Amino acid sequence: MNDLKVLAVITARGGSKGIPRKNIKDLAGKPLIAWTIEAAKGSKLLTDFFVSTDDQEIADVSRHFGAPVPFLRPEELATDTATSMAVVQHALAWMKENEGKTYDALMILQPTSPFRTAEDIDACIELMRRTDCDSVMSMVKLSDFAAKKLKVLEGDVIKPWMEDEGTQSSSRQALGGVFKRNCAVYLTKVASIAQSDLFGKDSRAYVMPEDVSVDINTPLDFEIADFLMRRKLNK
Repeated sequence: MNDLKVLAVITARGGSKGIPRKNIKDLAGKPLIAWTIEAAKGSKLLTDFFVSTDDQEIADVSRHFGAPVPFLRPEELATDTATSMAVVQHALAWMKENEGKTYDALMILQPTSPFRTAEDIDACIELMRRTDCDSVMSMVKLSDFAAKKLKVLEGDVIKPWMEDEGTQSSSRQALGGVFKRNCAVYLTKVASIAQSDLFGKDSRAYVMPEDVSVDINTPLDFEIADFLMRRKLNK
């Protein structure tokens, strides 16, 4: 797997509703998408990368920061219901048909994860090289979460979400670690993508710290990310 050929696709459609023009909105002095472009440019192990967008302004900004934008995404792949899988399958087909290039694995890089670095990108690729796994997903450990702590309300009466919860709360140490995908890196073998499978049978975790796992979905997320990035730059 040492010669693993990896295409990274930065997915950035123009129709963001929660945060209008989110992908090119200023975050700590740069358009949001610029932070992901710079991470991809700094990677030593990516074979190729480009931005997939349906929006001419996003394309222009991306090119300004050094990202290839070989096409504008078809309208049917820019709707609210269009899936990331359909977008990357289109990207792979376009590269094969127009550039004659094929790849072993594809990486999805979302602009909404501005703290992901070139080192994170390369570490994920190294993990796939080392283990020959089907996919690598960036993860973050949840600081205080366990299924047994989840409740439902019947009016204002607290009921256990899990019937076997018991009568005592478990300590955080006894519960062990719980992780979730932080959406910064999705790396999957092309063979799995061809089957519309983002994970495959063997999916490995690349764990990132909580303070760099901000995934921007709401205006508050954006404010938090801007604050954290400015603090990081001023250190």
